[in-house]
Amino acid sequence: MVINTNVSAQSSSRLLADSSSMLAKSLARLSSGSKINSPEDDAGGLAVSIRFDATVHRTNAAQNNINNAVSFTQTQDGFLQKVGKALDRMSELSILSQDVTKSNSDRSLYDSEFQTLASYITNTASKDYNGVSLFTSTALSVTTDGDTNTGTANAFSMTGINLAASTYTGATGSAVSTTTAAASALTAVKAAITQLATDRATAGSSIARLTYTNEQLSILKDNLSASSSRIKDVDVAEESTSFARYNILVQAGTAMLAQANATPNSSLRLLQ
Repeated sequence: MVINTNVSAQSSSRLLADSSSMLAKSLARLSSGSKINSPEDDAGGLAVSIRFDATVHRTNAAQNNINNAVSFTQTQDGFLQKVGKALDRMSELSILSQDVTKSNSDRSLYDSEFQTLASYITNTASKDYNGVSLFTSTALSVTTDGDTNTGTANAFSMTGINLAASTYTGATGSAVSTTTAAASALTAVKAAITQLATDRATAGSSIARLTYTNEQLSILKDNLSASSSRIKDVDVAEESTSFARYNILVQAGTAMLAQANATPNSSLRLLQ
């Protein structure tokens, strides 16, 4: 029996410190909802989760790009629908102007409406979306994915739709003021309608392609988030069990340290 060195108290103090440290970590995890509150908790897991989170953020950005591109193309198609109606009416006016029972005065009235519709199509060709021209022959490149094996981003090239192309200007530059002009205008308008059908199909295929990519990125983001969650998010049920364990150990350790500190007092009995 010794007085100067209380080995039992030292051991109890060390174990109590360990239990208190684990209890503090458990409290931090439960309060933050994260298993990794400091790099030493899981250095490797922290590094992997950071990369996962960055990939998720890039995926979100790519989805924003795609959604904006879809809105751009839907705006294109909305204008094309109206242009299609204008061309339909222009083709009708071309036929009406070829009526032999009509005079040139009557045809001039038809031509007035024809030119108004042609002006509408010409004006539509200059429309833009947030400063970007809606109708141009230049293809637009949409970044659809920021993570590839080569380290470069994937992109989808949307085919340009040009309302100022010769097929359209041939129709808008026509007239129906005479039977001969009306016949020529009908040929040009029919060609423009054929081109419009192709352009609307092009816009539709771009929307379909972008929608598929957006759905793919949504699945990717879900799985990346799940992987990151398994690394850094705390399992509350499991951690609450650990918290209860460490809490009991701290209380028991505190009581045992008090007992260990009291043990040397029994040495006094030998001195009486």
